[in-house]
Amino acid sequence: MLLGSGELGREFVISAKRLGAYVVACDSYDNAPAMQLADTREVFSMLDGDALRGTIEKHDPDLIVPEIEAIRTEVLAEVEAQGRNVIPSALAAQLTMNRDAIRDMAAKELGLRTSGYEYAETREEALAAGERLGFPLVVKPVMSSSGKGQSTAKDAGELGKAWDYAVANMRGDRRRVIVEQFVDFDYEITLLTIRTKGGIRFCHPIGHRQERGDYQESWQPADMKAAHFGEATAMAEKIVEALCAKNDWGYGLFGVEFFVGRDGVIFSELSPRPHDTGMVTLISQQLSQFDLHARAILGLPIPHNANLIAMTSKAAASEVILADRDSDDFGYSGLDEALSLGSGDTPVDIRMFGKPVTRPYRRMGVALASGKDTGSARKLAAEAASKIVINYK
Repeated sequence: MLLGSGELGREFVISAKRLGAYVVACDSYDNAPAMQLADTREVFSMLDGDALRGTIEKHDPDLIVPEIEAIRTEVLAEVEAQGRNVIPSALAAQLTMNRDAIRDMAAKELGLRTSGYEYAETREEALAAGERLGFPLVVKPVMSSSGKGQSTAKDAGELGKAWDYAVANMRGDRRRVIVEQFVDFDYEITLLTIRTKGGIRFCHPIGHRQERGDYQESWQPADMKAAHFGEATAMAEKIVEALCAKNDWGYGLFGVEFFVGRDGVIFSELSPRPHDTGMVTLISQQLSQFDLHARAILGLPIPHNANLIAMTSKAAASEVILADRDSDDFGYSGLDEALSLGSGDTPVDIRMFGKPVTRPYRRMGVALASGKDTGSARKLAAEAASKIVINYK
C-alpha cells in the first residue's frame, strides 16, 4: 500500500510492478500520478486517521509504504504494533514528518553536527529566536514537503515575513517553525542511503540547486572530497540505523541531505523514501533510486561495489519542467525537439508525471541527460527541459 501517489510514487509503482508486486495507491485526489499505474486506488486524506486505519484494514497490505510526510503517523505506529510492516518504520515516519523531531534526534541523541536552531510557535517567538541566534537565518515549517515554506531572513523585518510565508505553506495542523542559523556552505548534497538485508549501501553523492525552497536541478556525482564523503556516509548510516533499530523489516531508501563547507559536513534533513533530487538516477544508474527502494523493501539483493551503487555514465543531470498557471485543460509539445538533443554517448530522456492539473511552479515533468562531466550534463538537461512547452487550452 502506497501512501501518497505523486511523481515519486509513480516511479516507485513502476519498479514494484516489474518485480510482481500488487500496489494499492492512495492519495487525497483521484487520478494522481501513481494511481494511473497501480492495481487499485483509494482516495482520502492521509491526515484522516479513521480513513487511514479503515483503508489498511480493508486491503490488509503486506507492506505499507509512505511516500509523503503528511500522514497520521500515530495510526502507522498503532498498526505496526499490531504486526504490520511500515516502511522503513513507523518511528521514521513519525520523526521525519516533523523537522523538529528529526533535528532533535540528529543533534541531541546521536550527536550529529547540525546548524544552531530554535523552534517558534508564534511570530513573537520567532523574533526572539532571531535575536538569540543572530542573522542571517533560515525559517522553515516543521512540516512541509519539497522545501515549501522555506525562506531566508537577513534582519528582524524579513524574519516576520519569513514567519508568515512558513505558516502559509506548512502542511498538517502544527503551527510551528524551525529558525536556524544560516550555514555558510560551499555546496549541498543528497546522499541516497539504502538499508538492505545485506547491510547499508550508498549512491554516489547528488548535487542540487533549489529555488523557492524547491528542487530545480540535480546532478551526479557531486564533486566531493573523499574525507567529506566519509563523514557523510558515517552520519547517514548512524541515523538510518537509529530510525530502523526497532523494526525487523526496516529496509528501504533514505534521502539524507548535507551541507558541505571548508569546515566539514553538516547534517540538514532526511526523508525515509526516494528523494526528488534523486530523479537523476533514472538515467545515471542501472538501478534507479526507485528500483533500489523496491528491492530493499522486498528483501531482494542489490549489486554493489564497496557498498556503492554503480553509475552507468560518467555524469548525469536532471532539470524540472514547471507549470506557470492554474489549469485543468492542457497538453504538451516539444518532446521531439527535446529527445533529438540526445546522442549515443549523451542520451536524453523525458519523464512526464501525468498530473491532472497545473498550478504555478508545479513540477509536471523532468528532463534527464548524461554527459562527459556534470557541467555538460546539466547544460544538456536544461536545454531539453526548455524544449517542453505546456499548452494551456
